[in-house]
Amino acid sequence: MLGKTWLRPKPAAAGAALLGLVVALSGCSGAGGSGGTEKVTLNLATVSNPQMKDMEQLKSKFEESHPNISVNFIQMQENDLRDAVTKDVATQGGQYDIVTVGAYEVPLWQKNGWLTNLSDFANKDSSYDVNDFFEPVRTSVSVDGNLYAAPFYGESSMLMYNKSMFEAAGLTMPEKPTWTQVADLAKKLKTTDHAGICLRGKPGWGEGIASLNTVVNTFGGAWFDKDWKAQVNQQGFKDALTFFSTTLKESGQSDPVSYGFTECLNLFTQGKAAMWYDATSAAGTVEDPKASTVAGKVGYVQAPVEKTAQSGWLWSWNLAIPSTSKKQDAAWEFMKWATNKDYGKLVGSQLGWSRVPPGSRVSTYEIPEYKQAAAAFADITKDSMLAVNPKQPGITAQPYVGIQYITIPEWQDLGNQSSQVFADVYAGRTSVDAALQQVQSLAQTAGDAQK
Repeated sequence: MLGKTWLRPKPAAAGAALLGLVVALSGCSGAGGSGGTEKVTLNLATVSNPQMKDMEQLKSKFEESHPNISVNFIQMQENDLRDAVTKDVATQGGQYDIVTVGAYEVPLWQKNGWLTNLSDFANKDSSYDVNDFFEPVRTSVSVDGNLYAAPFYGESSMLMYNKSMFEAAGLTMPEKPTWTQVADLAKKLKTTDHAGICLRGKPGWGEGIASLNTVVNTFGGAWFDKDWKAQVNQQGFKDALTFFSTTLKESGQSDPVSYGFTECLNLFTQGKAAMWYDATSAAGTVEDPKASTVAGKVGYVQAPVEKTAQSGWLWSWNLAIPSTSKKQDAAWEFMKWATNKDYGKLVGSQLGWSRVPPGSRVSTYEIPEYKQAAAAFADITKDSMLAVNPKQPGITAQPYVGIQYITIPEWQDLGNQSSQVFADVYAGRTSVDAALQQVQSLAQTAGDAQK
């Protein structure tokens, strides 16, 4: 084990005692059934992404139809959310009734007994239609055919570009660009007023490492070989980190270590970056004229490549019920509302069709209004998600599943520590070679734990 971020469950006796305290402190909130007259308050911990903020904005619609259930949203930045929720479920704290988890956490947390089997709920309602979820997304949150998290939205990654800036500079975006071509375009597009490209450099495995890992894969690098021998100090990984850090220095935003998804989203939608490589789910906000000054002026292409045919990632944000929750019936009622087929129609009609959560349900892509509003990016999102291969996203065989993450318990700490080291490279505080040697040692310790 690396560090203290990944926690094992406490012994049963200690967990029971802590749960008893939590229940006592919760007073007479009830067991959480959706019927009856008892008032139930659900605590929902979620990442503060635009789609989750929309969910909170619309929760009154749920509460109107479920007057005995209220939902308290606890919005956090991704790094903070992951730290808080991991610690709570690992120590059996019982603070949350619903948590937002990624595809990475689900199989690992299920193995530890931290998540509730949702198939028991979903199979009781044929209209919920579990098979309507995108197969790669559904599979990533299922274990032995049982659903342990309900997909809220799914995503791959793509390159977004400001068509007005390209036209003004007399440049053309290739239909399927390489990273070499993108770097050349970024240098030509950078000015004192805007960045040539925005790339995540913020520490955190779900922040800066996510983008970097796709570059590592397509440049021929990998974290481990098939025998769990660390490959961080090998040529492919070095080429990728050198390219990534050089591109940030020459053409990226200032102070790159302060930029994750949210910061790059703000920069790009304010017209302060000519290109942005990030999640396909960002397009909904980019195309929302209420939130973006570049709506209607953006082009989209699949993730740039170098040595592979594609290089997008595969991710989903999902809603799950910790096994410690005493309000599981009520929690499922809210989750069913937020992840069923009709939720997308509610978002579209109330907030705008470009803001419908993408990449979770196939039926979303059959809604005429959504097809029209998302015409610029819907097909790229769907095609990218179906084309990726989490079992081998690079050019060499790997012993783990994952593209921008590795499905081992040690990854959360390894990725976080590594991201801090790489941030020092972006900030000019250390060299590529020194960083790779340091991370090689961290990775090998994690690799040894798998043997």
